[in-house]
Amino acid sequence: MKDSYDIAVIVGSLRKDSINRKVANAIVNLAPESLSFRFVEVGSLPFYNPDLDGENAPEEWKSFRASLAPADGVLFVTPEYNRSVPAALKNALDVGSRPAGESSWSGKPAGIVSGSLGGIGGFGANHHLRQSLTFLDMPAMQQPEAYIGAFGGLFDDKDQMTNDGTRDFLKQFAAAFADWVKLHAK
Repeated sequence: MKDSYDIAVIVGSLRKDSINRKVANAIVNLAPESLSFRFVEVGSLPFYNPDLDGENAPEEWKSFRASLAPADGVLFVTPEYNRSVPAALKNALDVGSRPAGESSWSGKPAGIVSGSLGGIGGFGANHHLRQSLTFLDMPAMQQPEAYIGAFGGLFDDKDQMTNDGTRDFLKQFAAAFADWVKLHAK
Protein backbone atom coordinates (compact mmCIF):
# COMPACT_ATOMS: atom_id res chain seq x y z
CA MET A 1 0.00 0.00 0.00
CA LYS A 2 1.29 3.43 -0.94
CA ASP A 3 1.62 6.51 1.27
CA SER A 4 0.49 8.87 -1.47
CA TYR A 5 -1.67 8.46 -4.56
CA ASP A 6 -1.27 10.50 -7.73
CA ILE A 7 -4.64 11.90 -8.84
CA ALA A 8 -5.25 13.42 -12.26
CA VAL A 9 -7.92 16.12 -12.06
CA ILE A 10 -9.97 16.64 -15.23
CA VAL A 11 -12.20 19.72 -15.30
CA GLY A 12 -14.89 19.62 -17.99
CA SER A 13 -15.39 23.38 -18.13
CA LEU A 14 -13.12 25.49 -20.32
CA ARG A 15 -14.33 28.85 -18.98
CA LYS A 16 -11.65 31.23 -17.75
CA ASP A 17 -13.53 31.82 -14.49
CA SER A 18 -14.91 28.26 -14.22
CA ILE A 19 -16.88 27.49 -11.09
CA ASN A 20 -16.12 23.81 -11.70
CA ARG A 21 -12.39 24.56 -11.47
CA LYS A 22 -13.03 26.44 -8.24
CA VAL A 23 -14.86 23.39 -6.89
CA ALA A 24 -11.98 21.16 -8.02
CA ASN A 25 -9.51 23.43 -6.22
CA ALA A 26 -11.68 23.33 -3.09
CA ILE A 27 -11.63 19.51 -3.16
CA VAL A 28 -7.84 19.52 -3.59
CA ASN A 29 -7.52 21.78 -0.55
CA LEU A 30 -9.93 19.70 1.56
CA ALA A 31 -8.60 16.25 0.64
CA PRO A 32 -6.52 14.01 2.88
CA GLU A 33 -2.74 14.24 2.48
CA SER A 34 -2.72 10.74 1.02
CA LEU A 35 -3.85 12.23 -2.30
CA SER A 36 -1.52 14.28 -4.48
CA PHE A 37 -3.39 16.19 -7.19
CA ARG A 38 -2.38 17.56 -10.57
CA PHE A 39 -4.64 19.14 -13.15
CA VAL A 40 -4.58 17.59 -16.62
CA GLU A 41 -5.95 20.02 -19.18
CA VAL A 42 -8.32 18.96 -21.95
CA GLY A 43 -9.07 22.20 -23.79
CA SER A 44 -6.30 22.04 -26.39
CA LEU A 45 -6.80 18.42 -27.46
CA PRO A 46 -7.62 18.13 -31.17
CA PHE A 47 -10.84 16.20 -31.74
CA TYR A 48 -10.28 12.48 -31.86
CA ASN A 49 -10.05 11.09 -35.38
CA PRO A 50 -8.90 7.48 -35.86
CA ASP A 51 -7.21 8.47 -39.14
CA LEU A 52 -4.71 10.55 -37.15
CA ASP A 53 -3.86 7.95 -34.52
CA GLY A 54 -0.76 5.78 -34.41
CA GLU A 55 2.82 6.89 -34.92
CA ASN A 56 1.76 10.25 -36.31
CA ALA A 57 -0.78 11.08 -33.62
CA PRO A 58 -0.92 14.75 -32.64
CA GLU A 59 1.62 15.66 -29.97
CA GLU A 60 -1.22 16.92 -27.73
CA TRP A 61 -2.72 13.41 -27.71
CA LYS A 62 0.63 11.81 -26.89
CA SER A 63 1.27 14.28 -24.08
CA PHE A 64 -2.24 13.84 -22.68
CA ARG A 65 -1.96 10.05 -22.68
CA ALA A 66 1.48 10.24 -21.06
CA SER A 67 0.14 12.55 -18.34
CA LEU A 68 -2.57 10.01 -17.46
CA ALA A 69 -0.22 7.01 -17.37
CA PRO A 70 1.22 7.53 -13.84
CA ALA A 71 -2.13 8.48 -12.28
CA ASP A 72 -3.45 6.19 -9.56
CA GLY A 73 -6.93 7.68 -9.92
CA VAL A 74 -8.90 10.39 -11.70
CA LEU A 75 -11.17 13.08 -10.30
CA PHE A 76 -13.66 14.47 -12.81
CA VAL A 77 -15.34 17.80 -12.07
CA THR A 78 -17.77 18.84 -14.77
CA PRO A 79 -20.69 21.03 -15.66
CA GLU A 80 -23.71 19.70 -17.47
CA TYR A 81 -24.34 20.70 -21.08
CA ASN A 82 -27.64 19.52 -22.52
CA ARG A 83 -27.94 16.67 -19.96
CA SER A 84 -24.47 15.40 -20.82
CA VAL A 85 -20.80 16.27 -20.43
CA PRO A 86 -19.11 19.06 -22.39
CA ALA A 87 -17.57 18.11 -25.73
CA ALA A 88 -14.03 18.76 -24.46
CA LEU A 89 -14.46 16.18 -21.71
CA LYS A 90 -15.98 13.57 -24.04
CA ASN A 91 -13.14 14.17 -26.49
CA ALA A 92 -10.59 13.65 -23.68
CA LEU A 93 -12.23 10.32 -22.84
CA ASP A 94 -11.96 9.28 -26.50
CA VAL A 95 -8.35 10.44 -26.91
CA GLY A 96 -7.29 8.70 -23.68
CA SER A 97 -9.01 5.46 -24.66
CA ARG A 98 -6.99 4.98 -27.84
CA PRO A 99 -5.25 3.37 -29.58
CA ALA A 100 -7.41 0.29 -29.10
CA GLY A 101 -6.07 -1.94 -26.36
CA GLU A 102 -3.89 0.83 -24.89
CA SER A 103 -6.43 2.88 -22.91
CA SER A 104 -4.89 5.34 -20.48
CA TRP A 105 -8.02 5.08 -18.33
CA SER A 106 -8.27 1.34 -17.76
CA GLY A 107 -8.45 0.30 -14.12
CA LYS A 108 -8.05 3.79 -12.65
CA PRO A 109 -10.55 4.52 -9.87
CA ALA A 110 -12.65 7.61 -10.55
CA GLY A 111 -14.57 10.20 -8.59
CA ILE A 112 -17.18 12.41 -10.23
CA VAL A 113 -18.45 15.81 -9.11
CA SER A 114 -20.97 17.54 -11.33
CA GLY A 115 -22.57 20.89 -10.89
CA SER A 116 -24.80 23.49 -12.37
CA LEU A 117 -26.38 26.82 -11.64
CA GLY A 118 -29.72 25.02 -11.46
CA GLY A 119 -31.12 22.85 -8.73
CA ILE A 120 -30.31 19.34 -9.98
CA GLY A 121 -26.56 19.81 -9.86
CA GLY A 122 -25.55 18.26 -13.15
CA PHE A 123 -27.31 14.94 -12.48
CA GLY A 124 -27.51 14.12 -16.21
CA ALA A 125 -23.81 14.83 -16.85
CA ASN A 126 -22.80 12.79 -13.80
CA HIS A 127 -24.72 9.73 -14.93
CA HIS A 128 -23.79 10.08 -18.58
CA LEU A 129 -20.12 10.21 -17.57
CA ARG A 130 -20.60 7.07 -15.46
CA GLN A 131 -21.78 5.21 -18.57
CA SER A 132 -18.54 6.01 -20.37
CA LEU A 133 -16.39 5.17 -17.34
CA THR A 134 -18.03 1.74 -17.11
CA PHE A 135 -16.96 0.97 -20.67
CA LEU A 136 -13.48 2.41 -20.00
CA ASP A 137 -13.02 -0.02 -17.07
CA MET A 138 -12.83 2.73 -14.47
CA PRO A 139 -14.43 1.87 -11.14
CA ALA A 140 -16.43 5.01 -10.35
CA MET A 141 -17.09 5.80 -6.69
CA GLN A 142 -20.79 5.36 -5.94
CA GLN A 143 -21.19 7.12 -2.60
CA PRO A 144 -21.36 9.87 -1.73
CA GLU A 145 -22.85 11.06 -4.99
CA ALA A 146 -21.76 14.62 -5.74
CA TYR A 147 -24.30 16.81 -7.52
CA ILE A 148 -23.72 20.44 -6.59
CA GLY A 149 -26.60 22.77 -7.46
CA ALA A 150 -26.86 26.55 -7.24
CA PHE A 151 -23.15 26.98 -8.04
CA GLY A 152 -23.54 30.72 -8.40
CA GLY A 153 -23.33 31.62 -4.72
CA LEU A 154 -20.65 29.20 -3.53
CA PHE A 155 -17.59 31.45 -3.83
CA ASP A 156 -16.67 35.00 -2.88
CA ASP A 157 -14.67 37.39 -5.07
CA LYS A 158 -11.43 35.79 -3.82
CA ASP A 159 -12.60 32.31 -4.91
CA GLN A 160 -13.09 31.19 -1.31
CA MET A 161 -16.00 28.86 -0.67
CA THR A 162 -18.66 30.66 1.36
CA ASN A 163 -21.06 27.79 2.01
CA ASP A 164 -20.09 25.73 5.08
CA GLY A 165 -22.49 22.90 4.21
CA THR A 166 -20.97 22.47 0.74
CA ARG A 167 -17.44 22.70 2.18
CA ASP A 168 -18.24 19.98 4.73
CA PHE A 169 -19.79 17.81 2.02
CA LEU A 170 -16.78 18.20 -0.28
CA LYS A 171 -14.47 17.30 2.59
CA GLN A 172 -16.52 14.13 3.15
CA PHE A 173 -16.44 13.40 -0.58
CA ALA A 174 -12.65 13.85 -0.69
CA ALA A 175 -12.15 11.50 2.26
CA ALA A 176 -14.38 8.86 0.67
CA PHE A 177 -12.52 9.28 -2.63
CA ALA A 178 -9.19 8.76 -0.86
CA ASP A 179 -10.54 5.49 0.57
CA TRP A 180 -11.88 4.51 -2.87
CA VAL A 181 -8.53 5.10 -4.55
CA LYS A 182 -6.68 3.21 -1.82
CA LEU A 183 -9.03 0.27 -2.32
CA HIS A 184 -8.91 0.18 -6.13
CA ALA A 185 -5.55 1.62 -7.25
CA LYS A 186 -3.27 -0.83 -9.00
